[in-house]
Amino acid sequence: MITMSAQKNKIHPHKYSMWIAMASITMMFIGFTSAYIVKRSQANWQSFELPSIFWVSTALILLSSGTIHMALRQFKARNMGSYKQLITLTALLGVAFMVCQVIGFSDMKNHGLSLDSTVSASFIYVIVGAHVLHVLGGVIALLILFARAFRTRVKTYSAVPIEVASTYWHFVDGLGIYLLIFLSLARYRWHMME
Repeated sequence: MITMSAQKNKIHPHKYSMWIAMASITMMFIGFTSAYIVKRSQANWQSFELPSIFWVSTALILLSSGTIHMALRQFKARNMGSYKQLITLTALLGVAFMVCQVIGFSDMKNHGLSLDSTVSASFIYVIVGAHVLHVLGGVIALLILFARAFRTRVKTYSAVPIEVASTYWHFVDGLGIYLLIFLSLARYRWHMME
Protein backbone atom coordinates (compact mmCIF):
# COMPACT_ATOMS: atom_id res chain seq x y z
CA MET A 1 0.00 0.00 0.00
CA ILE A 2 1.38 3.42 -1.00
CA THR A 3 1.37 5.98 1.78
CA MET A 4 0.13 9.53 1.25
CA SER A 5 3.65 11.00 1.70
CA ALA A 6 5.08 8.57 -0.89
CA GLN A 7 2.28 9.60 -3.27
CA LYS A 8 3.18 13.30 -2.83
CA ASN A 9 6.88 12.64 -3.52
CA LYS A 10 6.17 11.08 -6.92
CA ILE A 11 6.87 13.24 -9.94
CA HIS A 12 3.87 13.92 -12.17
CA PRO A 13 4.02 11.85 -15.39
CA HIS A 14 3.86 14.97 -17.57
CA LYS A 15 6.78 16.52 -15.71
CA TYR A 16 8.77 13.28 -15.97
CA SER A 17 8.10 13.10 -19.71
CA MET A 18 9.21 16.73 -20.08
CA TRP A 19 12.51 16.03 -18.30
CA ILE A 20 13.16 13.02 -20.57
CA ALA A 21 12.36 15.13 -23.65
CA MET A 22 14.66 17.94 -22.48
CA ALA A 23 17.50 15.45 -21.91
CA SER A 24 17.03 14.11 -25.45
CA ILE A 25 16.96 17.61 -26.92
CA THR A 26 20.11 18.50 -24.98
CA MET A 27 21.92 15.48 -26.42
CA MET A 28 20.83 16.46 -29.93
CA PHE A 29 22.25 19.97 -29.55
CA ILE A 30 25.46 18.63 -28.02
CA GLY A 31 25.79 16.54 -31.19
CA PHE A 32 25.09 19.57 -33.40
CA THR A 33 27.63 21.80 -31.65
CA SER A 34 30.24 19.02 -31.57
CA ALA A 35 29.83 18.51 -35.33
CA TYR A 36 30.13 22.29 -35.81
CA ILE A 37 33.48 22.29 -33.97
CA VAL A 38 34.79 19.37 -36.04
CA LYS A 39 33.60 20.76 -39.39
CA ARG A 40 34.91 24.30 -38.89
CA SER A 41 38.50 23.02 -39.17
CA GLN A 42 37.90 22.13 -42.83
CA ALA A 43 39.43 24.26 -45.57
CA ASN A 44 36.11 25.32 -47.13
CA TRP A 45 34.72 26.77 -43.89
CA GLN A 46 33.54 30.37 -44.19
CA SER A 47 33.15 32.48 -41.08
CA PHE A 48 30.49 35.18 -40.83
CA GLU A 49 28.75 37.24 -38.19
CA LEU A 50 25.31 36.30 -37.01
CA PRO A 51 22.68 38.98 -37.64
CA SER A 52 22.32 41.25 -34.61
CA ILE A 53 18.57 40.51 -34.49
CA PHE A 54 19.47 37.12 -32.97
CA TRP A 55 20.73 39.01 -29.90
CA VAL A 56 17.43 40.90 -29.74
CA SER A 57 15.47 37.65 -30.00
CA THR A 58 17.55 36.14 -27.19
CA ALA A 59 16.79 39.18 -25.00
CA LEU A 60 13.08 38.73 -25.76
CA ILE A 61 13.05 35.06 -24.83
CA LEU A 62 15.04 35.82 -21.67
CA LEU A 63 12.47 38.45 -20.71
CA SER A 64 9.66 36.00 -21.43
CA SER A 65 11.28 33.50 -19.10
CA GLY A 66 10.80 36.03 -16.31
CA THR A 67 7.19 36.73 -17.26
CA ILE A 68 6.23 33.04 -17.34
CA HIS A 69 7.85 32.55 -13.94
CA MET A 70 5.76 35.41 -12.54
CA ALA A 71 2.66 34.05 -14.31
CA LEU A 72 3.11 30.68 -12.62
CA ARG A 73 3.44 32.37 -9.23
CA GLN A 74 0.27 34.40 -9.85
CA PHE A 75 -1.64 31.29 -10.93
CA LYS A 76 -0.61 29.43 -7.78
CA ALA A 77 -1.74 32.44 -5.73
CA ARG A 78 -5.05 32.30 -7.70
CA ASN A 79 -4.58 35.89 -8.79
CA MET A 80 -6.15 35.24 -12.18
CA GLY A 81 -6.13 38.87 -13.35
CA SER A 82 -2.34 39.14 -13.03
CA TYR A 83 -1.90 35.62 -14.39
CA LYS A 84 -3.86 36.50 -17.54
CA GLN A 85 -1.77 39.64 -18.10
CA LEU A 86 1.53 37.81 -17.58
CA ILE A 87 0.66 34.77 -19.72
CA THR A 88 -0.51 37.15 -22.47
CA LEU A 89 2.78 39.06 -22.26
CA THR A 90 4.74 35.80 -22.32
CA ALA A 91 2.86 34.60 -25.42
CA LEU A 92 3.44 37.96 -27.15
CA LEU A 93 7.16 37.83 -26.34
CA GLY A 94 7.30 34.27 -27.72
CA VAL A 95 5.68 35.39 -30.95
CA ALA A 96 8.06 38.39 -31.12
CA PHE A 97 10.97 35.95 -30.73
CA MET A 98 9.71 33.97 -33.72
CA VAL A 99 9.36 37.16 -35.80
CA CYS A 100 12.96 38.13 -34.94
CA GLN A 101 14.16 34.69 -36.04
CA VAL A 102 12.42 35.09 -39.41
CA ILE A 103 14.06 38.52 -39.80
CA GLY A 104 17.45 37.04 -38.88
CA PHE A 105 17.17 34.23 -41.43
CA SER A 106 15.99 36.71 -44.08
CA ASP A 107 19.01 38.91 -43.33
CA MET A 108 21.33 35.92 -43.74
CA LYS A 109 19.68 35.02 -47.04
CA ASN A 110 19.95 38.64 -48.26
CA HIS A 111 23.70 38.46 -47.58
CA GLY A 112 24.04 35.34 -49.74
CA LEU A 113 24.03 32.88 -46.85
CA SER A 114 21.37 30.36 -47.77
CA LEU A 115 20.99 26.81 -46.53
CA ASP A 116 23.06 25.47 -49.42
CA SER A 117 25.54 28.34 -49.93
CA THR A 118 28.31 27.19 -47.56
CA VAL A 119 28.88 24.44 -45.01
CA SER A 120 29.07 26.98 -42.20
CA ALA A 121 25.78 28.62 -43.22
CA SER A 122 24.16 25.19 -43.43
CA PHE A 123 25.23 24.46 -39.86
CA ILE A 124 23.79 27.76 -38.64
CA TYR A 125 20.49 27.07 -40.39
CA VAL A 126 20.27 23.55 -38.95
CA ILE A 127 21.31 24.50 -35.39
CA VAL A 128 19.29 27.71 -35.10
CA GLY A 129 16.41 26.25 -37.13
CA ALA A 130 16.15 23.24 -34.80
CA HIS A 131 16.07 25.62 -31.83
CA VAL A 132 13.37 27.71 -33.52
CA LEU A 133 11.25 24.58 -34.03
CA HIS A 134 11.56 23.73 -30.34
CA VAL A 135 10.64 27.29 -29.41
CA LEU A 136 7.66 27.07 -31.79
CA GLY A 137 6.44 24.09 -29.75
CA GLY A 138 6.75 26.27 -26.64
CA VAL A 139 4.91 29.15 -28.32
CA ILE A 140 2.05 26.80 -29.21
CA ALA A 141 1.90 25.68 -25.56
CA LEU A 142 1.88 29.34 -24.48
CA LEU A 143 -0.95 30.14 -26.88
CA ILE A 144 -2.95 27.21 -25.48
CA LEU A 145 -2.33 28.49 -21.93
CA PHE A 146 -3.36 31.96 -23.11
CA ALA A 147 -6.62 30.61 -24.57
CA ARG A 148 -7.35 28.63 -21.42
CA ALA A 149 -6.70 31.68 -19.25
CA PHE A 150 -9.48 33.59 -20.97
CA ARG A 151 -12.12 30.90 -20.77
CA THR A 152 -15.24 32.10 -19.01
CA ARG A 153 -14.45 30.24 -15.81
CA VAL A 154 -11.65 28.17 -14.39
CA LYS A 155 -12.74 24.60 -13.71
CA THR A 156 -9.55 23.46 -12.06
CA TYR A 157 -6.60 25.16 -10.46
CA SER A 158 -4.07 22.49 -11.36
CA ALA A 159 -0.76 24.23 -11.94
CA VAL A 160 0.78 21.20 -13.68
CA PRO A 161 0.22 22.42 -17.28
CA ILE A 162 1.72 25.80 -16.44
CA GLU A 163 4.62 24.21 -14.54
CA VAL A 164 5.40 21.93 -17.50
CA ALA A 165 5.17 24.80 -20.00
CA SER A 166 7.26 27.03 -17.72
CA THR A 167 9.97 24.38 -17.31
CA TYR A 168 10.13 23.83 -21.05
CA TRP A 169 10.17 27.58 -21.73
CA HIS A 170 13.07 28.10 -19.32
CA PHE A 171 14.84 25.20 -21.02
CA VAL A 172 14.53 26.61 -24.58
CA ASP A 173 15.56 29.99 -23.19
CA GLY A 174 18.73 28.54 -21.69
CA LEU A 175 19.37 26.57 -24.86
CA GLY A 176 19.03 29.73 -26.96
CA ILE A 177 21.51 31.60 -24.76
CA TYR A 178 23.94 28.68 -24.96
CA LEU A 179 23.67 28.53 -28.77
CA LEU A 180 24.14 32.26 -29.25
CA ILE A 181 27.18 32.33 -26.96
CA PHE A 182 28.58 29.15 -28.55
CA LEU A 183 28.18 30.41 -32.12
CA SER A 184 29.63 33.83 -31.22
CA LEU A 185 32.63 32.36 -29.37
CA ALA A 186 33.22 29.70 -32.03
CA ARG A 187 33.42 32.42 -34.66
CA TYR A 188 35.71 34.56 -32.49
CA ARG A 189 38.05 31.67 -31.69
CA TRP A 190 38.16 30.69 -35.35
CA HIS A 191 39.36 34.21 -36.27
CA MET A 192 41.96 34.12 -33.47
CA MET A 193 43.39 30.89 -34.90
CA GLU A 194 43.86 32.38 -38.39
